Amino acid sequence: MREKVRSARCLVVKVGSALVTNNGTGLDKAALADWARQIAALRAAGKQVALVSSGAIAAGMQRLGWARRPHEMNKLQAAAAVGQMGLVQAYEEAFSQYGLHTAQILLTHEDLADRERYLNARSTLTTLLDLGVVPIINENDTIVTDEIKFGDNDTLGALVANLVEADALIILTDQKGLYTADPRRDPSATLISEGQAEDKAYEAMAGGAGSGISRGGMITKVRAARRAARSGAHTCIASGHEPDVLIRLASAEPLGTLLYATSTRLAARKQWLADHLQLAGSLILDDGALTALRSGRSLLPVGVVEVQGEFERGAVVACRTLGGDEIARGLVNYSSSECRRIARKPSQQIEAILGYMDQPEMIHRDNMIAT
Repeated sequence: MREKVRSARCLVVKVGSALVTNNGTGLDKAALADWARQIAALRAAGKQVALVSSGAIAAGMQRLGWARRPHEMNKLQAAAAVGQMGLVQAYEEAFSQYGLHTAQILLTHEDLADRERYLNARSTLTTLLDLGVVPIINENDTIVTDEIKFGDNDTLGALVANLVEADALIILTDQKGLYTADPRRDPSATLISEGQAEDKAYEAMAGGAGSGISRGGMITKVRAARRAARSGAHTCIASGHEPDVLIRLASAEPLGTLLYATSTRLAARKQWLADHLQLAGSLILDDGALTALRSGRSLLPVGVVEVQGEFERGAVVACRTLGGDEIARGLVNYSSSECRRIARKPSQQIEAILGYMDQPEMIHRDNMIAT
């Protein structure tokens, strides 16, 4: 499986705040310079590389003299605004030593939730990669709110991997990889060398939160690997302190943990649906509708027993069991108010109830993905 990483044409590399800022003491320019050197070597070997970098808030905290990460959104945004300037400048200086141009890309969930903006972001990133530019990507913390934030850059790394259809996602952290238990608490914990990204058992092994500087932990990395696998990307989780870690991983050296993808790459539109982090509402289904969806058929109004939330036609909504478990999501053909009126009714009655019929399905199977 390590050979799959060696043959990867496009890589997404994610580095966390603790690495970028040397555990919050300020930007670690020596580390940035070393990653730039390694990425330059990968570029020279014919690989495209996008870099997802945390560190803006942590860098801003250091500049502002804050020892602890604040909880107030306005202070987090202010720290990001201050820190982003130094972060981008440091990367630009590091990559310029190897004749490489960089580009700053700041994203929010809304940029990827809106279909047109999603396609624009994809076009921009793929063009930059084709031009040999290294995109430096971060969450737009200066304007982000609780409703639209990704929550951690591990998730953002997976979304970017899906966006550009990368072959591999490399997540650099301050741990050697994924262990069977938290090695800081359990001395008998052993490193997992390889495993299937879709195996949910790894979440239980990951557990725990990140440091006071970073937002994530190992569990966000495991979930990111599972998300990246939806587009066929394999994920390596390894220590950013390991010498030449990027070059060695790209050479198939067995460092860290490889969580490899086994599922078939999703069609582009269904991948976009899968990557929605927030959904506009939910449709609660009866057993007959659940059976239909599990066999690959469309969702008809007659199988919907309850409509939750307020949404417009074309929104991405969840399809849930009576117990609340999500089994699918898709683009709904009617607004929430219209869905409530036609729920539990056969499709032949839609026109009589609403005065028109857009589609006989509430969600067509081509616009739906099982979750």
